[in-house]
Amino acid sequence: MNSTIELLKSHRSIRKFTDRKIPHELLLDLIRAGQAAATSSHVQAYTVIHVKDPANREKIAELAGGQAYVATASDFLVFCADMKRPTEASERTGANVVRGMTEQLVVASVDTALMAQNVAIAAESEGLGICYIGGIRNNPQAISDLLHLPEHVFPVFGMCLGYPAIDPDVKPRLPVDAILKEDYYTDDREQVAAFDEAMQAYYSERKGGNKDSNWSRNLTPLFDSKLRAHMREFLTKRGFEMK
Repeated sequence: MNSTIELLKSHRSIRKFTDRKIPHELLLDLIRAGQAAATSSHVQAYTVIHVKDPANREKIAELAGGQAYVATASDFLVFCADMKRPTEASERTGANVVRGMTEQLVVASVDTALMAQNVAIAAESEGLGICYIGGIRNNPQAISDLLHLPEHVFPVFGMCLGYPAIDPDVKPRLPVDAILKEDYYTDDREQVAAFDEAMQAYYSERKGGNKDSNWSRNLTPLFDSKLRAHMREFLTKRGFEMK
């Protein structure tokens, strides 16, 4: 197995960082690596906000649900889906641009995720740790106001980057035969049951804090209520009317 595959399989979310700062040129290289990701029709429908102001970092940490590492990581990035730049560029050529399409929302979200994952892999290849912060969608309007995001741009997630101060275990993933199916979708309850046992063991033994749970039980808060029900109204106000 080559070193790239080994790196990918060793990913952990890092939530505690040393005081060491990431050199600015390295950060720029990470962004360039992100830009090299696949992008739908070369649209590149993303913008990254490098949040440097300590007060803004503290505010985002609070808005994201009290995630203190947003403020303490060496660097914090907010990855934004951006349909403003490409639609305006097209409009300047004389095109009769149609905005607010659901497909535009999908393209911008996928482009942003692909770009961010390239940044994450590049960072980890340099010995850095990262942690995605989906909690910024808890208060997307406040985040948008704080970062002066215009219409047709919305924050998808944040990312903490820094030099790790901890060495957590790699969290198990579902077995391959649960998610890789041949020709047709098939039932995977047996694989999920086995995975729940594996996660129960992982949670009971992991470093840095254990708990009595498994994969299926951890999903409960995500699906037993309308999680972030505000997002549809927020996205509509951002100009993504889902037409």
